[in-house]
Formats: sequence, structure tokens, C-alpha cells
Amino acid sequence: MNRRAFVRGTGLLAASPFFSRPGRAAAPGFPVVRPAVGQRRFRSRAVEAALTEFGRQVPDAELSWLLGNCLPNALDTTVTPGTRGGRPDTYVGTRGATDAMGLRESAAQVWPYLAFVKQDAPLRQLVAGIINRHTRCILLDPYANAFYNDPAQVGAGPPDRPAPPPGVHERKWAIDSLCYPIRLAYHYWKTTGDEQPFDAQWRQAIALTVSTFREQQRKTGPGPYRFQRATANAADTQPLGGAGYPVRPVGLIASAFRPSGEATRLPFLVPSNFFAVASLRQAALMLNDIHHDGAAYQDLMALADEVAVALRTHAIVTHPVHGRVYTYEVDGYGGHALLDEASVPSLLALPYLGAIPLNDPVYQNTRRLVLSADNPFFYRGQAAEGIGSPRTGPGLIWPLSVIMRGLTSTNEAEIRACVQMLKTTHAGTGYPPESFHQDDPRQYTRAGSAEANSLLGEFLWKVYQERPALLG
Repeated sequence: MNRRAFVRGTGLLAASPFFSRPGRAAAPGFPVVRPAVGQRRFRSRAVEAALTEFGRQVPDAELSWLLGNCLPNALDTTVTPGTRGGRPDTYVGTRGATDAMGLRESAAQVWPYLAFVKQDAPLRQLVAGIINRHTRCILLDPYANAFYNDPAQVGAGPPDRPAPPPGVHERKWAIDSLCYPIRLAYHYWKTTGDEQPFDAQWRQAIALTVSTFREQQRKTGPGPYRFQRATANAADTQPLGGAGYPVRPVGLIASAFRPSGEATRLPFLVPSNFFAVASLRQAALMLNDIHHDGAAYQDLMALADEVAVALRTHAIVTHPVHGRVYTYEVDGYGGHALLDEASVPSLLALPYLGAIPLNDPVYQNTRRLVLSADNPFFYRGQAAEGIGSPRTGPGLIWPLSVIMRGLTSTNEAEIRACVQMLKTTHAGTGYPPESFHQDDPRQYTRAGSAEANSLLGEFLWKVYQERPALLG
């Protein structure tokens, strides 16, 4: 079957062509790319049982190989479980050659394991240890996005101004760095009922998160945060003395950087503000139900409502083709950017983050926009189609966007197409790369990340649980 016949078979060619090569026949053997048992950092019986079940039930050996590589990858290669003061304490390396832990990346890497913590007490303790570590990191510096394992370590790279304090790897302020720990904590609590990580220090970290969000509403000026870096890349630093471009205070929260690490052009990053609303409401429920703190509940809900109203007022524009859509960035003066990047939080990922209902009509319009040529970072080629990033450049698709498209779809043809694109674009490595060329997946940047690996594992497991026929 040729590619065009495959696409026509979805019945959706005219409206939205899902370019995807037909699945290759699974070879009897694939190279062993997962670390040897003795080199793995942590073993989860529940995760290993899931891999075995998937392999027995799914006839496609290549998909089983991908799941077996990707789902346990964060446990195999990035976690360092331990204790501190008699409590679980888990370090998660997220920066490759640089030994540092990003708040966003570490929470995203272990997120899929929440599906297994009820059957695996050691895995539950490992995740609790990450929540405890997040608390310590936020109390050290709420504007930092990545931290060293050694609290005395100082950065060895090009000097940033102001210099990060000891223990901080980087201070690229991004709203999502404070949202991801709340998301992980809330769903861990709802899944396990365990309240031990949510002590007085955790409450302090939540209070510091709220005060940081309020500072970055910039109602009385740009606030205390500054970031400057000597670099040839303008997207790696902030202008105007490190404060960034001005905004009109309208209730939204300014973010100096996008989740991709690129500086924002217009400081009110819309997907991250939606994420902040959801996170504030989750933290408010935890403070109310665990600590019976009604005043804090009201305070956080009021801030969430303020940001939500500002989003409805300033983050929606009318597109000539797609109608009412969410913009990616705004400045409060009427400026807006119609685009989407692959990094999460993104406009595409908002339902996945619990920030917007999947059936929200403005989201559905926005989804059509960002998955079309009207998004300057959407690419369609002979190998696949998907969203990229200015960080990697034209024609390079991030598998993360294909995964997120599948995770936020209820269309079986679209989900199947996403599975096939991921299956045919890993260039034989058994892991999704950071990005690959739209016409030739053998051309790719970096050999993947633990975050993308975890999300691909989550996606395949979700499809198996809900729509196993799509994996046949």
C-alpha cells in the first residue's frame, strides 16, 4: 500500500491529510539499545509487568521494542533515589552531559509512572522523593529552572547576570517551571492519598510560587527578575537590561522564556498562563483538603480567576480562516503572536495538561490552526508532518508534537497516523530524536531526551489501554 492510499483510507485526506508512511513489517529482531540490567538506576516491577503485557498482546514487535526502550528510560538512566532527613529524596538528571535537574523536565519524565505507583511501593517512594526535591529547589530560587544535585555547586559555563546562587544551574524564568511540580504533586496525591510530602515546607514553596506569579503580573513595574547572557543567539537572553520587553499589566503572568528555552518575544506566554490557572486551582484544593486552610484556598482561587478572565479578554483573536483562536503570546497592548511550538506547555497540549476541555470550541479552532500551514512552525514533508521550534530551525519536526497530537486526539485515524509516524521516524535508534527532517528522518538533531522517551511510552501505553486495535 503506498502512502497516498494509506492516507486516503482514513477518509480525511481532503480536510486534513495525515502524512504517514505505512508501517514497516516488524523484523524478527531489533538491536538491544536499552541499558543492561546491571546499569539501570531503578527497577519497577509494575513497569516491567506492563512491558511484558504489551509485548504479549500487541502483534507489532517494533512497537513493543519502542515501548520497552522508552517507557522505562527515565528510570533506567536519569533517577537517583535516596533519602534526606529520613524522607524520600530523588534527584533526576535531565540535562544530558550537564549534571542538572530541570523542574519541568523531571516532572514530565516521571509523569507516566503515576499510572503504576499504586501497584509498586518503591516506585511510589521514588515519585514522593521527586516532590520533596522540587520543594527544596523552589525554596532555593523560585526563578530558577534547573538545579544541581550538589547544593554547593556553582555554574561552570558562560557567566549569566545576575550570577545564579550555589546549587542553581540556570535562572531562565518560565512559568511552567513552577506549574509542573504542582501538577505532579496533585495527581500523586489524588492517585495515592499520601499526604506526607505536603508538609510545612511544601506550603512555603506554594506560597513562594504564588508570590512569584504575582510579581510577574508586573502591576507595579518589571519586578525583581533579570537575566542576561553573553551570547550570539538573541533568543538566549533578555533585552532592556535583562528585564525583557514591556507589558501592559492586565492580570496575566509574564514568562521570560518559553519551555523550549527560547526567550519570549511578547512576555505573556498564553499556554503557560492557562497552565498556571490549572495549577493554582490544584494547589488550592490541596491546601484546603490537606491543611484545611480556607484563606489560602480563597487566595489561590482568586488569582486563578483573575488570570482566567485576562486570558478570555486578551488571548483570543479572530483568524480569517480558523475563526476565534488562542494566540501563543500577547503583551497587553494588543500585540499577539499566532503560532505554536512543539515544547510543552503548548497550545496543542492544553487539554493534556488539564488546562482546557478537549471539546472547547476555541481550542478546536486553535488546533486546526497550529496543525496547518498557518502555523509558521508546522512542517509537512515526505516522511511526516508536525510542529517544530525556532530553536532547531525550518523543516525539523519534533516527535514531541506528534506524541502530543496523538494524546489530545479522539480521532482514530489521526491517532493511528501518529503511531505510524513515530514508528517510522526514529531512524533505527529505538528512541525519538529531539527533531528530525520532514523528508528524511535519518537527518536528526540530538539522539532524543528522557522527556520525549517517557511521553512516547505514555502515548503507546494509553493507546493500548483505550484503543488496542490501532496498534495492530
